[in-house]
Amino acid sequence: MIGYAVTDLSAGSLAELTTGRLLASWQLDVPALLLVAVLGTLYGWGVLRLRRRGEPWPPARTAAFVLLGLGALVVATMSGLAVYDHVLFWPAAVQNILLDLVAPLGLALGDPLRLAVQALPEAAAGRVRRVMTGRVVRVLTFPLVSTALVLATELTVYFTPYFATALRVGWLHELMYLHLLAAGSLFVVPVLTHEEALPSWCTHPVRAALVFLDGIVDAVPGVVVMTHGTLIAGAWYLHHAPSWAPDVHHDQQIGGGAMLSIAELVALPFLLAILVQWARAERAQNAALDRRLDTELTPVTVSASDQSRTESPDLVRPWWETEQNDVAARIRRQRRD
Repeated sequence: MIGYAVTDLSAGSLAELTTGRLLASWQLDVPALLLVAVLGTLYGWGVLRLRRRGEPWPPARTAAFVLLGLGALVVATMSGLAVYDHVLFWPAAVQNILLDLVAPLGLALGDPLRLAVQALPEAAAGRVRRVMTGRVVRVLTFPLVSTALVLATELTVYFTPYFATALRVGWLHELMYLHLLAAGSLFVVPVLTHEEALPSWCTHPVRAALVFLDGIVDAVPGVVVMTHGTLIAGAWYLHHAPSWAPDVHHDQQIGGGAMLSIAELVALPFLLAILVQWARAERAQNAALDRRLDTELTPVTVSASDQSRTESPDLVRPWWETEQNDVAARIRRQRRD
């Protein structure tokens, strides 16, 4: 439904919400469908372009992008949640948390930034990288800034006239969907991408700590909504609640509890994804170090004339004893142990 307003008649005509009706009720949301189509087409084009060049792209990333990312977007905007969000608060709360947390996580696991850089021609890929490292994007995706933006977005939605107005105005409701999706993506996508989209100090341990902090911050809106004494969009829901609906205060508590539960459930796979990346990066670094050591320690045949030649001690010492870097220091510590 585009730009519609729920009337007393339409609210009263909705059958009592059950699990079966929640799963079976769907409605068309054209702007959301267009967004899903555009994102899916661009991603599919990138994967197809890589395959034509004989370059692999992990199927798991594609599955995460399509099923979890685009799937959450479809469920949030066109499922039974969207059908009942104008008469019950808790479906609207679940919608918003899906757009703010679940969909961005799925999109980020697909690593669209890395796909774009690999699939595009060199000049276009360079422009993408310049945008990612531009000042405005750097500021917006700086971890503490993006975390604050996510929290501020949810609190603004619920504790200003934003949400109540969006229930009345169709185009603002669609804009709110996009706002929530963009705010969540600003934090999640840079943290999970394999491109250098964050400052150099954001190593994997730091990212794991940031994800843990973000999990705590994401729980705040749910707790506040669940315990807030004043009704959110109370005038709207008091007027449009069907006869079978629960008490409006109880409805708000259910919504806050759902927000809290989903936020905590999302934090676990998010943290797990960071830990998996961390482990893979460590394995790759160790493999590269082993290859270098194998090269440096390859035995050579030394002639008698070479043995009798007087050389500077630094010329025959291994590289890890003379070079001053993290890898060399690590090897020196291991050999001492």
